[in-house]
Amino acid sequence: MTARTDKGTLGYEQARDELIDVVRRLEAGGTTLEESLALWERGEELAKVCRRWLDGARARLDAALTERDEPGGQGAPGAARTTADSGSGSDGVSGDVGGGEAGPGR
Repeated sequence: MTARTDKGTLGYEQARDELIDVVRRLEAGGTTLEESLALWERGEELAKVCRRWLDGARARLDAALTERDEPGGQGAPGAARTTADSGSGSDGVSGDVGGGEAGPGR
């Protein structure tokens, strides 16, 4: 297991799944202090990767909504919001967005 994570090589789903595994291993116990610290550090890196992907997805959604609502945009200003616009999560993002394609700068 490497201590550093390069976001460019790890997709959201991969990072999320590995983070889930790290948490399970930490919760199960039975590891030495050194192993636990290494798992914790890996979990922190994976959480950062996930956050970057989610932040990128949020930025893409915000840009699309802004473009839609601007005069001359594809949607009419003040048009009724759809379920996809409002999301269902507390931050307005529900589930996987774009199948992991919503990274920073995309």
